[in-house]
Amino acid sequence: MKNWNVDDVMTKAVVSVDESASYRSVVDLLVENRFSAVPVVDGFGRVTGVVSEADLLRKIEYAGDTEPRLFEGRRRRDERGKALARAAGDLMTAPPVVVLTGTSIAAAARLMDREGVKRLPVVDDLGRLIGVVSRGDLLKVHLRPDDEIQADIETGVLRPYVSESADSVAVTVAEGVVKVDGHVERSTDADLVFRLARQVAGVVSVSGRLSYDIDDKVSGSGLPFGVA
Repeated sequence: MKNWNVDDVMTKAVVSVDESASYRSVVDLLVENRFSAVPVVDGFGRVTGVVSEADLLRKIEYAGDTEPRLFEGRRRRDERGKALARAAGDLMTAPPVVVLTGTSIAAAARLMDREGVKRLPVVDDLGRLIGVVSRGDLLKVHLRPDDEIQADIETGVLRPYVSESADSVAVTVAEGVVKVDGHVERSTDADLVFRLARQVAGVVSVSGRLSYDIDDKVSGSGLPFGVA
């Protein structure tokens, strides 16, 4: 069973800026390409930060009000500093939130949610930029054709994990919704089929019923296994 990762869905033709890029050039780049953020890289191609629209807007937000205030928090001071910045290296948010090549799409989605970001620079083990993955990119897995999803379940789940019962299980897929019906030898086989089918890229949900001959779980009813 193929485990999809960020390399499968990321944008590889990445636009980035170096730390010396001017404020105006970054604005022009974002507006022209309809980006909301751009990675900042050093001379070795390593990601050192990200400049977002929010970073650039500090110059407007604090226009004419850039003097630090007494007892002002660090975040506010940093924002006022960005209002005076002229180059990407001073504008950027650092350290950047990045994801390593080979990271699963599920892990990338969790990282985006936890950090509240819409896209992640993808880097190699030296920190060099190799791509960018967005929320929309992660959703590409749900554009997979139903026949591809069905083939993945049949060849990546049934054949290797319940080979002795594979011909006794029927799989149908409609708009990513999977239905599995048939018979396997053991109750744990039924559990495994449903659990692994849910992990196949592009699957929306899994339902169906698998009967079995042997209840080899610690406790069980011995009745046919099913997921509504």
